[in-house]
Amino acid sequence: MIAIIYSGSRYANWKLALKGDIIADFKTAGINPFFNDEKYIFNLLHKNIKLIHLAEKIKKIYFFGAGASSPERNQIIHNTFSKFFKFSRVFVQHDILAAAKASCDDKEGITCIIGSGANAAYFNGKKIIPNNYGLGYILADEGSANWLGRKLIKAFLNKSLPNTLHQLFTLKYDLSRKQIIEKIYKNNHPNVFLSSFTDFFIDNRNNIYIKNLITEGFNLFINTYLKPLINTYGNHQPIYFVGTIAGNFQDYLRDAATENNINIVTVIKEPIYNLLNYYANKN
Repeated sequence: MIAIIYSGSRYANWKLALKGDIIADFKTAGINPFFNDEKYIFNLLHKNIKLIHLAEKIKKIYFFGAGASSPERNQIIHNTFSKFFKFSRVFVQHDILAAAKASCDDKEGITCIIGSGANAAYFNGKKIIPNNYGLGYILADEGSANWLGRKLIKAFLNKSLPNTLHQLFTLKYDLSRKQIIEKIYKNNHPNVFLSSFTDFFIDNRNNIYIKNLITEGFNLFINTYLKPLINTYGNHQPIYFVGTIAGNFQDYLRDAATENNINIVTVIKEPIYNLLNYYANKN
């Protein structure tokens, strides 16, 4: 049996499969070694009854996640998983490689993530070529769920959110100014809070203010991440997008790309299914 895990900061998707057949399919809280230590991750695994029952049957684990961007952070995941899944070989990689495997397969291309965070890279068919992106939720992540959440919250607190949206936000979340400030500045995982407002954007996707905000984020992403990669590696490269924000607002994303004379080959909302097929064929 193999396990594929694709994790953002907010939640992790799990697929456990045997000879290509899915044995278990579920979500847990996100696993990000930038924020989570071995104790937290080990306790999280112990809370899932399916993992407890199937742990000894899993022989290979492929973990891809935000924050798994250095040998030191990857070791946190590797150590914890090896301790819990005692009979498994554990492979830990960054989520941008997962995006590349899910979209490009083993061919070259430019792969982009717009989910809870945002990133992009050129994949040469074997590996990701390092770049200066992936600066995290404070310095970067343009167009992502936490970028959108940050813009929404700021407008709500500044009372610059249109009145109808202000009322809808209040009814849906019932958050005071004090609560919001505490969740952002005193919470251990403010990025998770910031990225938790995706449903509000989905519910109000046809509101012109929301549409313009999403489009602004996509245009920032294209200009900040995508165009420099196209200039470096050529406009003949196929371009792929993965992630919940890219998937939920694919129409707005494609419109923004068209306005910038960019053709998107595919948009994959949940790349874990493609990853499962990729690794199932290799095991």
